Amino acid sequence: MKKVIEFWGIYYPIILAFVSFLYSVTLWFTGNKLEGIFVGIWVPSILSASIALRQRRVHNSNQKTSE
Repeated sequence: MKKVIEFWGIYYPIILAFVSFLYSVTLWFTGNKLEGIFVGIWVPSILSASIALRQRRVHNSNQKTSE
């Protein structure tokens, strides 16, 4: 169980972005093209937010260790 939690903690943005991508493609091919485009925009947003959060987390941990 611990390995699953560690895996999810590292790869959750990629998993969520992939699920969003699949949902977007599903919407597109079921005829909901505008909704598919809207959900498709979530993919780079999820990945960008995860990068920003990870950088912030690393920056904060570096500040705590240098004090």
